[in-house]
Amino acid sequence: MANGEREGYDTVMSSYYGDDQVTAIINLKVDTKEADAIAERVSGYDIVEDVFLVTGDTDIVVKTKFKNYNQLKRFLVEEISAISGVKDTKTLMVVTTFKERGEKKFDADDL
Repeated sequence: MANGEREGYDTVMSSYYGDDQVTAIINLKVDTKEADAIAERVSGYDIVEDVFLVTGDTDIVVKTKFKNYNQLKRFLVEEISAISGVKDTKTLMVVTTFKERGEKKFDADDL
């Protein structure tokens, strides 16, 4: 994504989410030899709720909750990108939560 496109994306995301809380699932592709150390480091952030070492196209899955989109962006740019051994990230922002930690939030009929 070019710099201008990135700025446009950030503007759209900031205006869409505003100051609303953002739940994000961050998938990390890492140097396999560093996976445990990276998972341990990521686990140390207060904003991180869950960290899973997984198989497949992703090595580590991180569940986070932020006060707003800008906090998510800062976390990715300033914290995650600074971790040695992180090769790639893919961030999925949650739109609707139907069930979390075993508790059903609402039914599709409530939408």
